[in-house]
Amino acid sequence: MPNKPKIRLLLATTNFGKLRELKELLAELPIQCLSLRDFPSVPTVEETGSTFEENAKLKALSYAGQTGELTIGEDSGICCDALDGAPGVHSARFCGEFHSDDANNRKLMELMSNVPAEKRTAYYESSIALAVPGKLIGVEKGQVHGMIITDPQGCEGFGYDPIFFYPPYGKTFGEIPAALKHRVSHRGQALLKMRKLLNAYLLGKSGLAV
Repeated sequence: MPNKPKIRLLLATTNFGKLRELKELLAELPIQCLSLRDFPSVPTVEETGSTFEENAKLKALSYAGQTGELTIGEDSGICCDALDGAPGVHSARFCGEFHSDDANNRKLMELMSNVPAEKRTAYYESSIALAVPGKLIGVEKGQVHGMIITDPQGCEGFGYDPIFFYPPYGKTFGEIPAALKHRVSHRGQALLKMRKLLNAYLLGKSGLAV
């Protein structure tokens, strides 16, 4: 019996760490993952939304329209209760467009330097949108709650992982292997739900399923 053809799926992100995580989370599926590097002439879509969901939809629809591919657009970040939800949608650009994860972490720790331990609660949120040219198929979300610590711990993951302490594991996301993080992470939760949307869409189009 011939193998099912792999489904082309564009992961519309320029963030290397995020791209790696998305590929890891989709690794078991019969999908050929494409990235924006496969479409060098496609202009970058500005993330002008005020929520993660708005940005995810914007990216999915825009890049699907420009490339003609089934596309996942994802937006995510960290939200701190003591900072009224900041940095939120500005997480990746907290210190400016071209600053590093370390710089973003330092800024966040400085802003929270006088916040007592019991008020250092925060959560990661991810919104993932699936689209084809001209049509949004759906959006899924995930959240994971934890605390912001005062000193970075670990070198796994990316972004704010070294300062995001996850109480059930007793470690930061920067201290745990990727497989453990994927079980509970905001992105892992959202992609688990997204698999159902992918299945429903592909079954309706061609009888294929992932």
